[in-house]
Amino acid sequence: MLAVTVPDLPDRVAENDSPLYVGGLTIHLAPASGRTGVSVTVERDARIVAKVPADADRDALAALIRTRLAWLYAKVNTRRAEVAERPRRRFIDGEGFWYLGRSHRLKLTDDLAASPVALKNGRLHLRRDHRDTAEHDLVVWYTARGRDWLPGRMRPWTQRMDTPTVGLNVRALGYRWGSCSHHGTVNIHWAVMQLPVRLIDYVLVHELVHLHHPHHTPEFWRAVGRTLTDYEHRRRELDEWGAGIWLPEAAAALRS
Repeated sequence: MLAVTVPDLPDRVAENDSPLYVGGLTIHLAPASGRTGVSVTVERDARIVAKVPADADRDALAALIRTRLAWLYAKVNTRRAEVAERPRRRFIDGEGFWYLGRSHRLKLTDDLAASPVALKNGRLHLRRDHRDTAEHDLVVWYTARGRDWLPGRMRPWTQRMDTPTVGLNVRALGYRWGSCSHHGTVNIHWAVMQLPVRLIDYVLVHELVHLHHPHHTPEFWRAVGRTLTDYEHRRRELDEWGAGIWLPEAAAALRS
């Protein structure tokens, strides 16, 4: 999973299904069988998630979190600001929508025989009679484009990284760019299709490395660096892009 990761933490900390409340923050705990360390991430919706050993102590975790409160406050505030400032999209002629790093202007059409959404001559066409369902239809379009385009983009990376053939899903992942399952399936958020290709490559490589290194350990980042020597620059650029792409669930999170 791609997320903002807290600096290295001591090894043995608590785990429980119920959240932990520290310093006015809610820490959602995720069991990680066999884990000996702790990973604390601030998701793009400002939720704090701690992956912790299954046999650790809640009091020890709370004490650990208190040592990182200043860092967590700053990250949470940054994430909340990103969501609040995320640009809204209107389904009118001329509105811009990103696809593979390029902004395409929306064009409303009256062709009832056309698909609800289509990319034609550099314009993103939306049938006028689908304006009420435009949000859904656009997500479906991005998802379909991702399922068609991403496998071909991932294939050279699997060959270069000597990674076995893996399954690929494109779907909504909340505020994560990607994830991978224990069964070797890579999941990619449909919103990734708005990014420039070089950043899509970073997401793909990141998740492929996770097939061998489940956690963001030094070994994980070394493996990413062997494939993408400029991964740190791409990761920073991805954070910048993340605040500006169209993500309907961000607006929903604000309303909830």
